[in-house]
Amino acid sequence: MSYLEKIDPRIYKIIKAEGLRQEENLELIASENFTSRGVLEAQGSVLTNKYAEGYPQHRWYGGCVNVDEAEHLAIERARELFKAEHVNVQAHSGSQANMAVYFTCLNVGDTIMALDLACGGHLTHGHPHNFSGKLYKVVSYGVDPKSEQLDYDKILTLAKECHPRLILAGASAYPRIIDFKKFRAICDKVGAYLFVDMAHIAGLVAAGVHPSPVPYAEFVSSTTHKTLRGPRGGFVLCKKEFSRKLDLEIFPGIQGGPLMHTIAAKAVAFKEASSAKFKKDQKQTVRNAQALCSALVKKGYRAVSGGTDNHLFLLDLTLKGVSGKEAQEKLDQAGITVNKNLIPFDPKSPALASGIRIGTPAVTTRGMKENQMRLIADFIDRGLTTSGERKISEIKKEVKALTKKFPLYP
Repeated sequence: MSYLEKIDPRIYKIIKAEGLRQEENLELIASENFTSRGVLEAQGSVLTNKYAEGYPQHRWYGGCVNVDEAEHLAIERARELFKAEHVNVQAHSGSQANMAVYFTCLNVGDTIMALDLACGGHLTHGHPHNFSGKLYKVVSYGVDPKSEQLDYDKILTLAKECHPRLILAGASAYPRIIDFKKFRAICDKVGAYLFVDMAHIAGLVAAGVHPSPVPYAEFVSSTTHKTLRGPRGGFVLCKKEFSRKLDLEIFPGIQGGPLMHTIAAKAVAFKEASSAKFKKDQKQTVRNAQALCSALVKKGYRAVSGGTDNHLFLLDLTLKGVSGKEAQEKLDQAGITVNKNLIPFDPKSPALASGIRIGTPAVTTRGMKENQMRLIADFIDRGLTTSGERKISEIKKEVKALTKKFPLYP
């Protein structure tokens, strides 16, 4: 980046500093990952210069012959990867992908059912300050107080009471397999659409490590980062009957020009996700999450729902006498990045939270396996139970030594 260093040294320094932070720290935020060099190069390409409002062969601007081909590739690769009837790759984010789905099949004021945020749902699943909570009547379902897992019988009972137009399955902090077949049966009994937000598990689904929602849902949304390991962006899969309406809701409904450099990077990510290596990595991501979770449980931490089936887990820190916020800050000083997170039926506010969410996509991408997870568990435990600048500095040095063995871009 010699040219950037010359014309804007402050931004250059910020980028270099962030690169160093990613290289030296342990990234354990469940929604974060490291893209390939190919994704980085596509997203940083001259395609960022091109306006392309509309869809391939139906653009408002001329000169779209090359970006049309890039978008076609992204669509076809995603369709094949997820065995979908229709794909739209233009959504700028997962939130906008979700908005497009709502606008396709709902009217303002319709009732939707979605997972409660404290039990692992997302802002776009009905938070009162989010567009979803403002435009629709939201009825939240939760998890069983004892198992901390979804209770499909209770979800059915609730659906029969409130008669939702749409039921949303999917989460941002749920560590267990979601049974999409059971959600389909519930929707059929109450006459609701099934909408699955698979943003967190898309990579696992692509690799066959988590059951696919595509055969069961009218709509499936996702991001292209997280486990899918692509650029930051969104996409939507849907049944063919909704294809035209969905496309119109994305453009011109909620967006103008698509980000063609990002769409090209999505195409690269979809190609990479079809590889044998990607499938192997996704299986390792789950094994790593289970190994790290198990190691922390052995050290006296409580895992919400007792463990994990996917790429993430939640630690309840109540018995450790520390809030999620305090834990996040302490671990950050030691070079370990996590995020505070509500646990089911959390007595604390979202700003404090009783837990932390931990995910293994990023460390798995670096090549780490179960042995490294046990080391990381030790770092986390020491980071949360010790104090003093010197001891925290010692942990940070050990973290740096570990990450040095697994370089980001060797």
